[in-house]
Amino acid sequence: MKTSDFDFKYPINLLAKFPTQERDESKLMIIHRKNKKIEHKFFKNLHEYFEEGDTLILNNTKVFPARLFGNKEKTEAKIEVFLLRELDPKDRTWDVLVDPARKVRVGNKLNFGNELTGEVIDNTTSRGRILQLNFNGSHKKLIKKIKELGKTPLPKYINRKPEKNDKIRYQTIYAKEEGSVAAPTAGLHFSKHLLKKLEIKGINLVEVTLHLGLGSFLPVDVEDISKHKMDSEKCFINENTCKIVNFAIQRKKKICAVGTSSMRAIESSVSSKKKLNPFYGWTNKFIFPPYNFNIANSMITNFHMPKSTLLMMTAAFANFDLIKKAYQIAIEKKYRFYSYGDAMLIL
Repeated sequence: MKTSDFDFKYPINLLAKFPTQERDESKLMIIHRKNKKIEHKFFKNLHEYFEEGDTLILNNTKVFPARLFGNKEKTEAKIEVFLLRELDPKDRTWDVLVDPARKVRVGNKLNFGNELTGEVIDNTTSRGRILQLNFNGSHKKLIKKIKELGKTPLPKYINRKPEKNDKIRYQTIYAKEEGSVAAPTAGLHFSKHLLKKLEIKGINLVEVTLHLGLGSFLPVDVEDISKHKMDSEKCFINENTCKIVNFAIQRKKKICAVGTSSMRAIESSVSSKKKLNPFYGWTNKFIFPPYNFNIANSMITNFHMPKSTLLMMTAAFANFDLIKKAYQIAIEKKYRFYSYGDAMLIL
C-alpha cells in the first residue's frame, strides 16, 4: 500500500482543541470486524462490551513537560526547545527539536531564565539538535527545574497555548512512569468511575510502559510505506502483565490494547508460540497493512491524522476498507479528531 492511500480530507472544526468536560463523555464508535456493523455510543458505555476474565492493556507512561521557551544569548531571539530524550545525564545532553530551526546553529547559547542555560553542540536533522544544558545543581535538581519551566507538550495542530487544565487532562489518570513527550491518547477517555466499573465486572486491567516520542505522531513522508523508519522508543513489559495476558489467551478471552502504543509494545515482544514475553529495551516496531496481530483481538484508539503511522496500524487491525468507511461516517456524524478527540473500539 502507498502513503497516499491513507490521506483524507476533514472539516477543520472537527479537530478537537479541548477535551470533553468529563473524560468518559467522549463519543465511542464501535466497529465489529466480523459483520462490519458500526455502532455509536459514549465512552462510559465501554464496560458493556467486556465480560469477566477479559483483559485491557493500558500504557502507564506519564507525559513530561517537555516544551521549553528561551532566548538566544546575543540576539534575544525567542526560541522554542522541545526535549525529546535525555542522552547522557552526566554530560546533561539532550536530543531536542528547535523552532525556528534556521536561527539555531551549533555553538549558539540559549537562556531559559537565570538558572538554566544551554549550548547547541550538534545537528541531528533539519530541526533536530543536541543541546547541552548548564545548571548549578544535581541531576535531580536539574530535572526539577526543567519541570518548573517546561510546558505541557500539546501537539502543534491544537494551535493554542497550554492551560492549567491541560496538565491534568493531557495525562491519563493511571499515568505512573514519566518519559513521554506525547500522551497515549486512547487512555485519556478513562475516568476513575469507569475503571471501577470494569474492575467490579471482573475485567483485568494490566499495564505496559511505552514512552512516546514524536516519531509516533509524525506523518509518513515517503510514498512507499515499507521504506518508513520509526524512531526507537523505550518499552517495558513485566512478568505479571505477561502472566495475566497469556492466561486470557489460553481461555480465549477478549484482550484489548488500549491505544496504538500499547499495541506496539505487546507486538514487540511475542514468543514463537504467540505468547507475550517480558520486555525491557527499545522498540521501533512499525505496523501497517497487511499484518497478523498476535496478542490483542480488540483495540481502543482515537481518530488519527491523515498519512500517520497510527492510522496505518488501525487499518491493519480493522481492515483498510472498513476503517475508510468508519472515518467517512465519523466525519458525517461530527466525531472529534486527534488527541483530545473521540474514540473507537474495534472488536
